[in-house]
Amino acid sequence: MKASSPEPAVGDLHWFKSSYSAGDGGDCVEVADAGTAVLIRDSKRPDVAILNVPSAQWMAFVRMAAGA
Repeated sequence: MKASSPEPAVGDLHWFKSSYSAGDGGDCVEVADAGTAVLIRDSKRPDVAILNVPSAQWMAFVRMAAGA
């Protein structure tokens, strides 16, 4: 049996703000790598809800969005 590390706590993650955020208070999302998943949240309301997306699905989304 392979031992795995526990997923990091939400407070321990490094969140990245969308590069489309102009800092003017506009809508913005943040993402964080949680190992086997990518977490997504609203930067203006970070404690309301966090979307948990498996890493493979996130990568498929990024490739599609980039037109690759």
